[in-house]
Amino acid sequence: MEQRRKFLKNLGLGAGALMASPAMAGERYTEHVEPSLKSSVKDAIQYISIKDVEIVKLRFPKKTPKTWNAIKSSGGGYPTSSFLKITTNEGIIGWSGMKGVSSTTLGFAKKIKGLNLMNTEQVWHHMFFHDRKPVAKGKEIHAIGSVDLCVWDIVGKALQLPVHKVLGNFREQIPVYAAGGYYAEGKTNADLVKEMEGYVKEGYNVVKMKVGFLDAKEDAQRVKEVVKALGNDARVMVDANNGYDTAYEAIRFGKMVEDLDLYWFEEPVAPDDWRGNAEVREELNIPIVAGENEYTRWGARDLVENHSCDIVNIDTIKGGGLTEMRKIAAVCSAYHIEIAPHGYAHMNVHAVASIPNAKILETYPSKARDFNPTLQPFPIKNGMIDAPTEVGLGMDPDPSLVKKYKV
Repeated sequence: MEQRRKFLKNLGLGAGALMASPAMAGERYTEHVEPSLKSSVKDAIQYISIKDVEIVKLRFPKKTPKTWNAIKSSGGGYPTSSFLKITTNEGIIGWSGMKGVSSTTLGFAKKIKGLNLMNTEQVWHHMFFHDRKPVAKGKEIHAIGSVDLCVWDIVGKALQLPVHKVLGNFREQIPVYAAGGYYAEGKTNADLVKEMEGYVKEGYNVVKMKVGFLDAKEDAQRVKEVVKALGNDARVMVDANNGYDTAYEAIRFGKMVEDLDLYWFEEPVAPDDWRGNAEVREELNIPIVAGENEYTRWGARDLVENHSCDIVNIDTIKGGGLTEMRKIAAVCSAYHIEIAPHGYAHMNVHAVASIPNAKILETYPSKARDFNPTLQPFPIKNGMIDAPTEVGLGMDPDPSLVKKYKV
């Protein structure tokens, strides 16, 4: 890797010279290079293949508090992180994951052995048409997404660029929000307000809280108290996690908070209830978000063609990775719909930085690092973060943490 850095530096290849898509690798990389050096350029960046794949699982010693949203509980145990690690024949190591990495992920990574990882579109297509039958939804798409992100980490490292620069950067400053506001045993409205005020002190000006578990009037009161306490310092999102059984119930709650200038109302009804989402959207003067439990560009198509939401928040991993997220964004763009990818910020940040119709980045506040030290913090100022400068995805786990917590 060090040799490659020195070589590219000596060539005088800056970011602009290497911004072309890796899927178009060819003479474009070398057209301004002395003929005697062209073969070396090709050796350095044009062909990269897999040598080994591994799942790295970490378990941390501090139990997380038990919390819940409208439909399920989480926490109360020892947190874990699962990474996909791909080592290439050229010595580059790619990382992706954090959650949901499984034997299925490993299988898809092994399936692309022998392919040129610089050809990201070809690699994705090879995984998607698994055994000549396209993968529709579920754990297979999740696995493809993890592998795809790992491939992009490798491509960025090969080119010595952050992935968002390889994709074609659109913005250097990225708006973010704090995801929190979960229900917990004994948690009062005053506790919730204090939590949200803490996020504002961290630099956030948009915060998200859960709704849908309590009676509509109780939840509406929670929201009103948070909005009143934050005043002009921050706007509030509400997330029902598909908790309302019918559009009527979601609309009933929404009418109680409609005059609060909420940033958005996320996943009001079941993920496949496109008509129900559309009814909620039609009745409320609040932007509606859906898609967290959808997959691929075809899932995005179903959402936008059914007028189900104002913003699509398909998960970058669950959606099929960065390669597919760009297509998801293109589908949404054709309908003048924005995207706001759900999930881990260190992967999503490259999508939001490079996609014009990306709206905002979901992040978990600093307290999450108390339980998972591999979560690297983003410095936040006035609700914004800087686009990453690290090569690749910039999410390599600290080797000392891997050594200490690997299971």
